[in-house]
Amino acid sequence: MLAPMLAGASGLPARPEQYQFEPKLDGQRLIARVWEGRHELRTRNGNDATAAYPELAGLAGDFGGRAVVLDGEIVAFDDEGRPDFQRLQARMHVRRPSPELVKTAPVALAVFDLLWRDGELLTNTPQEQRRQLLEATAGGGAGWQLAPLLHGAIEDLVAASRAVGLEGLMAKRLDAPYLPGKRSAAWAKVKFRRRRDFVVGGWTEGERGRRGRIGSLAIGYVDAGADPRQLLERPILRYVGQVGSGLGDKLLTELSEAFARFARDDSPFVNPPPVAVHWVEPLLVVQVAFAEMTRAGTLRAPSLLGVRTDVAPNTVGWDDELLAPG
Repeated sequence: MLAPMLAGASGLPARPEQYQFEPKLDGQRLIARVWEGRHELRTRNGNDATAAYPELAGLAGDFGGRAVVLDGEIVAFDDEGRPDFQRLQARMHVRRPSPELVKTAPVALAVFDLLWRDGELLTNTPQEQRRQLLEATAGGGAGWQLAPLLHGAIEDLVAASRAVGLEGLMAKRLDAPYLPGKRSAAWAKVKFRRRRDFVVGGWTEGERGRRGRIGSLAIGYVDAGADPRQLLERPILRYVGQVGSGLGDKLLTELSEAFARFARDDSPFVNPPPVAVHWVEPLLVVQVAFAEMTRAGTLRAPSLLGVRTDVAPNTVGWDDELLAPG
């Protein structure tokens, strides 16, 4: 199975006419394979998620017997039809959801790329042509749809996207190939609100009602100066702050159990914080909303949005998105 290509730039490109624009979908990245009336779903880190999303049981039938490999995003929507990552949390960690959960927390797959079709690898085909081939191959079905392309002057796209509350835009250079498993500046995130993945390296105790329990998480990103061979086994982090807002009772219980298993004596941070922290192995990735990164290198007003079981800790490194304007 092909690994997904990742965005390597942030902010509006200098020459927007050379790019296609899509809504930035805040969900779970999936690679979907369809062949011989069957389908398979794989997460960004290669885990099998086929049984987790029964809404896509009819995916293979929508391609009329063709064999394809697709790139897309599983999303849940809020009451106004906007992608909602926090709602998706109810489904992301359930391997075999009950019919009741599927009904109360529905999801859909937004497909935005075609990587392989009927024996032909398309990754070297330019972005614009891959999109045309995708549209010519299938237009959607039960549980899935094509991610829309947004047309118009870039100023109008940004204004309209902000007005309807979109998370942001994805800009993809029209002549760019698809680079499986690599981060490329040919794809850029244009974010209207700041949110990003970080790795948990420890926790601090709470006060009052949380005394003796988790009060906040010590978070960071993988340090660029560390030996890449070591990062595969035990990531070394650069500390960016504590996040306590957004920790609900159910998550607190789950984290307490996990941290008890993965406790360690030494800090996983190259710049340990000047507070009393219970250290843990850097195995957990969380998504955090924040106002900005300060000059001191810490996050201002961070808030926990959810846990990312689909992202490997060693891939959460520095990028310009941390400093880019919202």
